[in-house]
Amino acid sequence: MSEITQNVKQFKASLPEEVTLVAVSKTKPNEDLEEAYAAGQRVFGENKIQEMTDKWESLPKDIQWHMIGHVQTNKVKYMAPYVSLIHSADRLKLFKEINKEAKKNDRIIDVLLQVKIAEEDSKFGMPPENAKDFLEQNTANNYPNVRIVGLMGMASFVDDETQISREFSQLEKIYNTFKDQYDFKVLSMGMSGDYPIALKHGSTMVRVGSAIFGARNYDN
Repeated sequence: MSEITQNVKQFKASLPEEVTLVAVSKTKPNEDLEEAYAAGQRVFGENKIQEMTDKWESLPKDIQWHMIGHVQTNKVKYMAPYVSLIHSADRLKLFKEINKEAKKNDRIIDVLLQVKIAEEDSKFGMPPENAKDFLEQNTANNYPNVRIVGLMGMASFVDDETQISREFSQLEKIYNTFKDQYDFKVLSMGMSGDYPIALKHGSTMVRVGSAIFGARNYDN
């Protein structure tokens, strides 16, 4: 059994049944994804639209492709025909563009509202107060071809588990405030290094890359 196969099977066995595993496959060759696919993995996350589109064109069509990286509005059109979930909807301009391209493709595209919970400055996302205003004002109704199915947030890249827990807790509270109103199903929190903490705060979707595929190759 290959290491990738073993890792996928271990994660699937250890995660709660209601938690979706997103295998973060950015920079990884198709062969690696095929191994994970053969082990039963069907949800893959990419952070570059062109790379994701190339993989979509050549890999099995029952794969669900998740866009987990920051999205440039001028590239939405390339993934609009097939993307399953966009994790990083974080500004009105992007909602407008996703709505436009989804309509062209006769689709309703599922997105997560990305909320900035990290105390680091480097993370994207709507500030929590803006996200609350956005949801309270039901702004999403202006974009009928975009469906918000939940929230996504990234904790600070630190060793302080108390801080990480505090940041995830903040998003958990926002999620619980609005989940009934919007029929939210997805709280996407947690990556290879911090997903156990995220699970304690109600995460229903974890994004795992290096713990499945090994270290990334950034030469691509």
